[in-house]
Amino acid sequence: MRLATTCFALAALLLPMPAFSAPQSKSKSRSKAPKTSQAIASLQAQVKRLTAEREDLSAKLQAAQVPQEDLAAALKSRDLAKEEASSIRKELDQLKSSLKENQQGGDSILNDLQHAKESLKSAQEENLKLKADLVAANAKLAGKQGEGALLPITPDVNPARPINLNQVRPKAKKVDKGVVVVNVLVNESGEVLATKLLQGLPGTGEWVDKANDACVEAAKRLVFEPATAGESRTRIRVWQGVGFLLD
Repeated sequence: MRLATTCFALAALLLPMPAFSAPQSKSKSRSKAPKTSQAIASLQAQVKRLTAEREDLSAKLQAAQVPQEDLAAALKSRDLAKEEASSIRKELDQLKSSLKENQQGGDSILNDLQHAKESLKSAQEENLKLKADLVAANAKLAGKQGEGALLPITPDVNPARPINLNQVRPKAKKVDKGVVVVNVLVNESGEVLATKLLQGLPGTGEWVDKANDACVEAAKRLVFEPATAGESRTRIRVWQGVGFLLD
């Protein structure tokens, strides 16, 4: 009996002790507490890091907005500059075209001007030649034609000038008013050598003929300052007209 009791006691000692629920739950609770705090701390750190990153990104975004606006303005300015450059290029092309046309027109004007200058020079030379020929002809004429030579009225000849034209009045009756022109030959002394009717009164009849004859007779009584020719003013004979006004 004592042996059985002893064996039973030894068996009881050798068997494992049963676990208590309450103390074991407290141990697990204590072991989980540090892990939760660490997780919260880690999450808070992540939140803090993410917040910092968000703020950094926000700052970068705000900082990037100004360059983007500047970039948009720069792009707009570039487009405007392109349009302006295109417009200026068109104006330049038009100006070049106009200048080319003007240059062509200017070349044509210069050519015309050059031809005009050449024509003027040629005309001046021809004029000088004609003047020289005229001087030579006058000299030759003056050498051949002496005092009393009969010469036609030319630009180099000074016609005879009547001195007493206002004192000689032809008599005419029963005729209308008019002009009678008589051609007279004046010698180198200013005397009338011959007369010839050039233009009589209009109409016909006895009184018209008498008026014309009266003018011819009056022309014979005229006295002239002799005509001259050449540089030496040589006195010459000339035929020239004299007009009489009948009223």
